[in-house]
Amino acid sequence: MKHSGKAAKAAFRLILIALVVLAVILGVGAVALPEGAVKAELAGTLGGLWLLFTLFTLYFFRDPEAHVPTGASLVVAPGHGKVDVIGTAKEPEFMGGECQRISIFLSVFDVHVQNAPVSGKVSFFRYTAGQFLNALKAESANYNENVLVGFEASEPRGRKVGVRLIAGLIARRIVPFVAQGDEVARGDRIGLIQFGSRLDVYLPSEARIKVQPGDHVVGGETVLAVFE
Repeated sequence: MKHSGKAAKAAFRLILIALVVLAVILGVGAVALPEGAVKAELAGTLGGLWLLFTLFTLYFFRDPEAHVPTGASLVVAPGHGKVDVIGTAKEPEFMGGECQRISIFLSVFDVHVQNAPVSGKVSFFRYTAGQFLNALKAESANYNENVLVGFEASEPRGRKVGVRLIAGLIARRIVPFVAQGDEVARGDRIGLIQFGSRLDVYLPSEARIKVQPGDHVVGGETVLAVFE
């Protein structure tokens, strides 16, 4: 699938930055601290912290291949996480007004690579700066930094599905893999949110939702809705 390996590159970039910071701290410590047990203890402690950070980062940025379901008119989950809100919302930018909304919370233990919910075209893309409220709160979608990606499905042709990638208290960087005008296949990787976050999925009224609050969904695999 497209964009395979981008999450791993992001992980190694963070690990390298942490290693550089570690080297700087150790360099300063080598000058400022006396020889002996204190310096060795500092090096051991910081080295252990860096190793833990490395292992967690590699775990967090894992990027399994999605087993994308086949079938007509399916909308799959754009991310891994827990469905905690299903209802209606007003999304004027892409959906044009009131629509159905499915909100998915991603904990730090979920995969954070996002997937295209439908095959078709990225016909809308907008980044909005904002706050970094706790993503556990569904209202964070109204205030937090986010990226709204709008898809026009190829089946049924022209049907709209919006996905809002929302930063959280810890997640402070959204890394899109797609841009307006790109063609995508259902399940393709479309972006990465670094650390805990939230996704909102916007659907037209004729989409029949297939999940319930409390369900744990798998990005690119779980069927969220069907167009009728």
